[in-house]
Amino acid sequence: MYDSLINVNGSQVPTLDILLLLTIVSLLPSLLIMMTSFTRTIIILSFLRNALGVQQTPPNMVLIGISIFLTLFIMDPVIGEINTEAYTPYKNSEITQEEAIERAQVPLKRFMLKNTEKGPMDMFMEISNAEAVENKEDLPMTVVIPAFMTSELKKAFSAGFLLYIPFLLIDIVVSSTLMSMGMMMLPPAMISLPFKLLLFITVDGWELLFSTIANSFN
Repeated sequence: MYDSLINVNGSQVPTLDILLLLTIVSLLPSLLIMMTSFTRTIIILSFLRNALGVQQTPPNMVLIGISIFLTLFIMDPVIGEINTEAYTPYKNSEITQEEAIERAQVPLKRFMLKNTEKGPMDMFMEISNAEAVENKEDLPMTVVIPAFMTSELKKAFSAGFLLYIPFLLIDIVVSSTLMSMGMMMLPPAMISLPFKLLLFITVDGWELLFSTIANSFN
């Protein structure tokens, strides 16, 4: 039978604590993605690609890379506050690990609350039977995170709907023109794609989209 303690740097650490730490580390990337602007950004970029009808261009790897760097740009103030208030004091052994985690939650929670609508927040408070609080920052992360994710999905799909409208109009005009000319066997998507790309390039679509995404976060 294995010993329930593991020797780490001369100290005895319970095996259960090691397993819990490994579990948290494995889930950390997913948790951080859901607590930042990444979700909204990647969904909007995916909607744009589908609206343009360019299949796998840009490829998924490019969209993920763009989303990561936009997320770092948007979250820079939050990351800086976490570094100042939590990581640096912990690195200098001024606070414990538990205190560092609690301090790191404050900027993230404040960011999520600013970008969370009232409806999802009330829904998850009702489901969890959470007590009403005067200060929203006192709400538990188990309520704030799913409410934030719900709001992000709603805003991302709303932005996707608005992105589809101008390109849909081009498809309608091209299809109507081809039908009136009796060219029903010619795929409308083949003709409308160059016009979609021309429209997107003419209005500086990438700059407009990136600035809109960045400014959409409070």
